[in-house]
Amino acid sequence: MLVNFFRALQCYRLGNLVDAYQAFEKFANAFTQEFRSWDSAWALEALYVVAYEIRIIAERADRELASNGKSPEKLKGAGSFLMKVFGVLAGKGPKRVGALYVTCQLFKIYFKLGTVHLCRSVIRSIETARIFDFEEFPKRDRVTYMYYTGRLEVFNENFPAADQKLSYALMHCNPQRESNIRMILKYLIPVKLSMGILPTKSLLEKYNLFEYENVVQALKRGDPRLLRHALQEHEDQFLRSGVYLVLEKLELQVYQRLVKKIYFIQRQKDPNKAHQIKLEVIVKALQWLEVDMDIDEVECIMAILINKSLVKGYFAHKSKVAVVSKQDPFPRLNGKPVGS
Repeated sequence: MLVNFFRALQCYRLGNLVDAYQAFEKFANAFTQEFRSWDSAWALEALYVVAYEIRIIAERADRELASNGKSPEKLKGAGSFLMKVFGVLAGKGPKRVGALYVTCQLFKIYFKLGTVHLCRSVIRSIETARIFDFEEFPKRDRVTYMYYTGRLEVFNENFPAADQKLSYALMHCNPQRESNIRMILKYLIPVKLSMGILPTKSLLEKYNLFEYENVVQALKRGDPRLLRHALQEHEDQFLRSGVYLVLEKLELQVYQRLVKKIYFIQRQKDPNKAHQIKLEVIVKALQWLEVDMDIDEVECIMAILINKSLVKGYFAHKSKVAVVSKQDPFPRLNGKPVGS
């Protein structure tokens, strides 16, 4: 065990990261075998260090392999090793408290490799086990776990579950770790927006999340042009985060807000006819916003808004008029995603 450990240190110091990983993996396997035979969890902190370091060294070794034109494979190997460690920890007894830390390291590997489907088996092991209360795991590991499972729910477009998990992570995150809070908010804000809940400007400023500023303004103003501009401006960033499609679907809420503004303007002018909104008026409003859209496209949007319960009413096709309900014509989402 020690020979391989010192060999890994020497290779790392010399910058031979692939050799360092191979030596460290041999050390880690030997350490895990010893750890398995111990009844108590006295060496759990040491195991945490091994689990963390094998992931970091594997990432650097893969960068070295890629730079030499070889296939990066060490991070995948680190994932296989950590699955063995998870098996050691996932049973009964005091060692089980370490299972969540190893799970979080596995999540980081799977997200890095783009193999997030592999998260399901470890999630099932954590969430279906009844022999250990989730709240008994260390807070640090609970926050990380909820952050990654929340991200998975965002990818699956299960926004209520994503909201619950990411909100848990935010609530229990160390308030002094602003970078971690920012990471959580990068996903929680799009989820909240999809449910009709807008962040404050001060929150965006505090955590340097200015990429959402124009998205929020587009929702407030009912300005589809501003939303498209915001998505184009930060397209790479949103795509890397995996929230681009979530934000793109906010367009329906933007159209709802635009129609709502037209309704209020008409109600000030003629309260008796405010509920009758001519499509040509919406077309003119869009033209003023420099959005080129004909009356047929607007009719299609109004039909979708009514179908998704963003507008209560019906559509008079012959007269090209949307007749909205006189009571609560624009229902609030009240924390539920569009169409749920």
